Amino acid sequence: MKQLILTVSMFLGFVLIGKAQQTTTQKAVIQTPGVHCDYCKRRIENYLARQEGVTGALVDLKNKTTTVTWIKGRTNIEEVKTHIANTGYDADDVEADEATYNHLPKPCRTKPVKN
Repeated sequence: MKQLILTVSMFLGFVLIGKAQQTTTQKAVIQTPGVHCDYCKRRIENYLARQEGVTGALVDLKNKTTTVTWIKGRTNIEEVKTHIANTGYDADDVEADEATYNHLPKPCRTKPVKN
């Protein structure tokens, strides 16, 4: 009987530890200098909302930043930056995907043209 109680207790302990690690979130503020209008804001926030592990995204137009929270272990900061770049906007040191950037509405293309 003691062995059964010990086994069940250990099993529940491992489950709870795994659950706690799974719900640990991280938060970062990413520089997104290309955002300047509500379209840019909605585009990034909506795209990030659909990404695995991302629990929240808020674009600040005034400061040109994006605050992102995500579940540790499901995604990481580099993947989040890549997701933002895939929407057509620079994210810190990750440059925007050129093809996606070229499909943004003309007012949203704020990067200098490369020759």
